[in-house]
Amino acid sequence: MEKLKQDAQSIVAELLQSAPLGEKHVLVIGTSTSEVIGKQIGTAGSVEVAAALYSIFKEASERHGFALAFQCCEHLNRALVVERTTAERYSWPEVSAVPVPKAGGSMAAGAFQKMNDPVLVEYIQADAGIDIGDTFIGMHLKPVAVPVRPSVKQLGEAHVTMARTRPKLIGGARAVYERSSAEESCT
Repeated sequence: MEKLKQDAQSIVAELLQSAPLGEKHVLVIGTSTSEVIGKQIGTAGSVEVAAALYSIFKEASERHGFALAFQCCEHLNRALVVERTTAERYSWPEVSAVPVPKAGGSMAAGAFQKMNDPVLVEYIQADAGIDIGDTFIGMHLKPVAVPVRPSVKQLGEAHVTMARTRPKLIGGARAVYERSSAEESCT
């Protein structure tokens, strides 16, 4: 479990290096604890793994100020567990369900149990995401998602992918995307 926590800390640190998240941001996390322990997704969820990972994500959230969103499994239509204050801040409507390990997943169920005032919301647009075990968090990221390549490519036995987002680039051949270049062209 210690190795798992150390790897999770490295993964979070690398994401934060690429996407410096703060109090205006949301990090979505999708986790198959079954995959982490080397089983097929949705077959052998682990509340122990969920608790260990939650502690790492929560500590990073508290240190940097960003909000957390934990994606449920497909049995709850990939709804997300967030703090009520986060849902209210972003005007995300609450949906009615309580995640449990067999319907929601061990990570979402564990987060729901540990958060101060958790609610489920149907969809969000997060600023960055960590996908542990190929849970497909992309539907909950803002456009445009930019891959972040972690040096730790597996958490336990689960494949890890990450992404940050950036604003869409709009315009054409004359568009300028850097402020310094825009200032130079105006003088």
